[in-house]
Amino acid sequence: MGLTIALIIVAIYSTALILIFFYSLAQLNLLVNYLGYKRRNEEAPKFNLLDPKEIPFVTIQLPIYNEEYVMERLLDNIAKIEYPKSKLEIQVLDDSTDDSVIETARRVEELQKTGLDIQHIRRENRKGYKAGALKEGLAIAKGEFIAIFDADFLPESDWLKKTVPYFKDSEIGVVQTRWGHINRDYSTLTRIQAFALDAHFTLEQVGRNSKGHFINFNGTAGIWRKECILDAGNWEGDTLTEDLDLSYRAQLKNWKFKYLEDVETPAELPVVISAARSQQFRWNKGGAENFRKTVWSVIKAKNIPFKTKFHGVMHLLNSSMFLCVFIVALLSIPMLYIKNTYGHLGWVFEVTSFFIVSTIILFICYWFTYKSIQGSSFDNFVDYIKLFFTFFSVALGFSLHNTVAVLEGHLGKRSEFVRTPKFNINSIKDTWKGNKYLTKKLSPNMILEFALMVYFLFGMYSAVPLNDYGLFPFHLMLFLGFGFVFFKSLTSKA
Repeated sequence: MGLTIALIIVAIYSTALILIFFYSLAQLNLLVNYLGYKRRNEEAPKFNLLDPKEIPFVTIQLPIYNEEYVMERLLDNIAKIEYPKSKLEIQVLDDSTDDSVIETARRVEELQKTGLDIQHIRRENRKGYKAGALKEGLAIAKGEFIAIFDADFLPESDWLKKTVPYFKDSEIGVVQTRWGHINRDYSTLTRIQAFALDAHFTLEQVGRNSKGHFINFNGTAGIWRKECILDAGNWEGDTLTEDLDLSYRAQLKNWKFKYLEDVETPAELPVVISAARSQQFRWNKGGAENFRKTVWSVIKAKNIPFKTKFHGVMHLLNSSMFLCVFIVALLSIPMLYIKNTYGHLGWVFEVTSFFIVSTIILFICYWFTYKSIQGSSFDNFVDYIKLFFTFFSVALGFSLHNTVAVLEGHLGKRSEFVRTPKFNINSIKDTWKGNKYLTKKLSPNMILEFALMVYFLFGMYSAVPLNDYGLFPFHLMLFLGFGFVFFKSLTSKA
C-alpha cells in the first residue's frame, strides 16, 4: 500500500470518526437537557373537556394499506375512544389492494350502526402513498384537530382526553405521544428495536422539546391542529418520511410542538428482520431526503437561535451517521496494516479514542433513558449492559443496509413507499409464519453482509500476526452484527 493511499485512508477514517464524535456530543447535550427537565404541572391553559362549549371537533385518521392481520384489532380499539360522538369522526383511509378491503368495509358498517361517525374512504390510486391518503382525507375532514394512528397502534381509551386539552394554547400545532411496545420481549430483534425507540422517545424528544428545539411528529400516535398542517403547506409525498418533512416546515413557520413523555401509545414492533429492514430503509432514506430538502431552510432561518439550528441539522443528519459508522468499520482493517507498516503514522490511532469516547457517551445517555422506563436496580443495569452491546452489534450489522438507504436519499434516487408488514403479535406464543405480506425475495445486500462477516473475521485474525488487539472488540461486534443480520435474514422468509 503506497503512502499516498494510506494518507487518503487515514484522512477519510479520521473525518468519519470526528463526525461521529460531534454526533455523540449533541446526544450528550440532549441528555443534559433531559436531566434538567423538571416534570411539572402545566401552567398553560387547557381546554376543559367537561364543558361542552370547549370540546373541539376531532377527526381520527387511520391510513392503512393491506392490513389484513390487524384491521379488526385496530377498529375495535379505536371504537373504544372516549370522546363525545357528536364531536368525533373517524376516517379509515384505505389504500388496500387485497381482500382485506371487504372485511374492513364490513366492520366499518357494523360500527356505523352503533352511532359512530366512521367512514371507509377509498382511493383509485396510491398517489403520494401515506402522505397522499392523509392529504385527501384532510380535504374533507370535519375536525379542527387531526389525530393519526398507523394500523399497529392501540391508543388507550382516554387518549384524546390526555392530548386535546393542550391545544388551548393557540401556538401549539402538534401534540406527540411516546410509543410503547406490546411485544417488546418477543425476541432479541424486538428488544433492540424497543431499546433504540425508547432512546429516541425519551432522550431525543424530551431533550429537544424541553429547550424549544425542533422535534418531529413520528407519523403516528400524535395529533395535529388542522390549521397548522395547511399553514405549513400540507402533506407532501416527495420524501419517504412525510412526517419529518411536515414537522420541520411547520416549526420553521413558528408553530410549537408539545411532546408528552408520560402518555404512552402501545404499538407492535416488527418481529421479522425483513420487515425491520423495510422500516429501517424507509426511515433512513427519508431522513437523508429531508436533509437534502430542508437543511438550507433551517440554516438560513432568521427566526430560530443558533443552538436550535445546530440540533436541527444534527437531527436531519441522524441517519447519515450510519454512513460514517460504515466507513469507520470498512477502513478499520486497512488502518491496522497502515499502523504496522508506517510507524510514523502511529499517532493517528489516537484519533480512535474519539470512537471510544463516543461509545462511552452513548452508553451513558442510553442508560438514563433505559432506567427511566425499566428501572435502575443492579439487575436492570446488568441487563442494560448486555442489551446495549447487543444493540450496538446489530446496529453495526445494519450499517451497510442503512448506508445504501442514506446514499440513495442524498443522491435523490426515488423509490416506492414500502410499508412495514404487520403481524398481530402480542406474545411469544403468537407466530408470524404464513404472513402473506412478507417478501419472499432475498435482498442483494445479504451477499455483501455475508462477505462483510467474513471480512471482519479476517480483521480479528489480523490482530494475531500483527500483535495488535486494540480493534479486536470492534471487529468482534461487527462480525457478530453482520452474522446476526445475515442469518436472521436467511431464516425469516415466509
